[in-house]
Amino acid sequence: MGKKRVVVTGASSGIGAATVRLFREHGWDVVGVARRADRLEALAQETGAAVFTADLTVQADVDALRDYLAASGPVNALVNNAGGAKGLDSVEAAPIDDWAWMYEINVLAVKRVTSALLPLLRASISPAETDASANIVNITSTAGHTAYIGGGGYNAAKFAAHAMTEVLRLELNGEPIRVIEVAPGMVATEEFSLVRFGGDEAKAAATYNNVVNPLVAEDVATAIVGAVELPAHVNIDLLVVKPVAQASTTLIARGPLVPRA
Repeated sequence: MGKKRVVVTGASSGIGAATVRLFREHGWDVVGVARRADRLEALAQETGAAVFTADLTVQADVDALRDYLAASGPVNALVNNAGGAKGLDSVEAAPIDDWAWMYEINVLAVKRVTSALLPLLRASISPAETDASANIVNITSTAGHTAYIGGGGYNAAKFAAHAMTEVLRLELNGEPIRVIEVAPGMVATEEFSLVRFGGDEAKAAATYNNVVNPLVAEDVATAIVGAVELPAHVNIDLLVVKPVAQASTTLIARGPLVPRA
């Protein structure tokens, strides 16, 4: 069998870009998908990955992605990474547009891409290989498992993404398709908090103030690639990845980590 190919959404920065790089280092063919063509082209030049520009909240773009993939080779794995948060407002005060945006990108876009690419994932599985499998990896968040003040819209979207992932695993039972959820905690990336706080750099930076070694994008990429490269009969249903300084969604040590006397 030739090289395997993985599709990574949200590939223009952060966890998505790091995942593209690591899959390429491990010898995979990769298609990175995102809205920003300039960033994708830079990533393609750096890694040798193929790229496809698409807004995953637009069905026509998702259909075009599906058609491109069908014409260009197999799809052995899909990493649904595109997502994001906006604001830390209360449920009462939050702008409804922020909630709609979060639901569109964190839930409906994942559903669109999964529905479009599942036939291609199935087609990649060779009946001659008894240990063959295809893979769907949904990147959610600890916010999809534990609610917190100010997280209402993001919690709601990621709880929905978590539920959708569990339902999909039930629906695909009996097929050699693994459904994996990776739920990161605090990850210091160049854009997540900036987007959440509307470009306010001071607020974004304060999220990580005095936190010793928050996760970086490469840590999450290692978890994603590791889960996909396990033997085909092994499924990681849910992998929660947090820095040691983060005991829970809301309990974060700020300052040096030291043994108690």
